[in-house]
Amino acid sequence: MAGLLSYVIRRLLFVIPVFIAVSILTFIIANAAGSPIDIIRHAIQRITPSQLAALQSFYHLNQPITVRYFIWLNDFLHGNLGQSLYGGSVSAQMLPWVSTTLELQLVSLALSLGIGIPIGLYSAKHQYSKTDVAVTTASIFGYSTPVFLIGIFLIIVFSIDLHWLPGNGAVSPYAPYWWGSVFADQVAHIILPATALTLVSIAVYVRLIRANVLEVLRQDYILAARASGLREWSITYKHALKNAITPVVTVVGLTVASFLAGAPATETTFGWPGLGFRFVTAALNLDLPVVQGITMVITIVALVFILVTDLAYAFLDPRVRLS
Repeated sequence: MAGLLSYVIRRLLFVIPVFIAVSILTFIIANAAGSPIDIIRHAIQRITPSQLAALQSFYHLNQPITVRYFIWLNDFLHGNLGQSLYGGSVSAQMLPWVSTTLELQLVSLALSLGIGIPIGLYSAKHQYSKTDVAVTTASIFGYSTPVFLIGIFLIIVFSIDLHWLPGNGAVSPYAPYWWGSVFADQVAHIILPATALTLVSIAVYVRLIRANVLEVLRQDYILAARASGLREWSITYKHALKNAITPVVTVVGLTVASFLAGAPATETTFGWPGLGFRFVTAALNLDLPVVQGITMVITIVALVFILVTDLAYAFLDPRVRLS
């Protein structure tokens, strides 16, 4: 118990400086992009001196940049992500964006694990067979192909040419809905973006499971289990897979983090109204408070997933706590 608690504390101490470093970089880059007043002045054209003074006070532009950073960080930690330059609280808009992004990410993650683990196991059990070669080749192709390129291909084939599935958005804005209901319509909309993410991430799990299972099957305790007369099914699933699947837990957190990092490209390709799509829209409109808020929220979500998977790995493998 003491070892696990010590490991948790170490991981938390690692997360804090990462968060602070990202917040500093985000604030500096956003300020280097320009002053919010200049952007507002360009949009409004005419602005009175009193309005200008009010905006300078609101954005604390009369303060040094270090003071402005701590004011912004304090507001962020209290849930105040600022006001969009085009109206509305960023915090109020953030929850629907986060839920939409996580919906896509979690569905893709579940599909990747549910498909990748059995395929990797089968490939390892039939090493050097035609199926194994085909799986390995397809994994390399999937791992090296950008998500947006797969997405464009899927949209052209299944949405534009065949008209089987929608290629844009998360739900139809009005009837008639795909497949007759709102829920079925949402399912239809998520199929193509989830497929694109799954095809990329599944390659990681297939290769990892295959390599780990091959290594575990060569261990002495597996040979002893076979010599003792245990059934092959029991050896494979109760002993080999149990130990081979443990490193996958850590990769899950890294996969989600990479999904979130690539969310702007993926969600823009499919018009999926999540954090990535809103980030690109805000960047094009120079809506800096929204860009800053989304960057920090993505960072927090990614760090939480990585932290949770690290703790799960430590729980499954006690040896990690001592390292």
